Amino acid sequence: MMRYEEGDLADHRPCAGVRADLKMCLLESNCCKIEKKTPRECLKERTCPPECLALQNTFFECKRSLVSVKQWYSKIKIPENKSPKHLYSQ
Repeated sequence: MMRYEEGDLADHRPCAGVRADLKMCLLESNCCKIEKKTPRECLKERTCPPECLALQNTFFECKRSLVSVKQWYSKIKIPENKSPKHLYSQ
């Protein structure tokens, strides 16, 4: 089902191929073509084909895989004046 290669796209962000496939799937659906709804409305109302819903889930999983909880917690900075210094000194 993948229509776009990573080198073919102007968008070089992660998950760009899945994003492009989802976009084209929605724009080619009857929801957008005949009912003249926006892709966002089609996804929200779940009136798009099952293939588009599967691509939406794939896109979500792709984006979620980019965020590691461990990395997220390691990037949280505690200001100097707020940190409990007595815990770090011996």
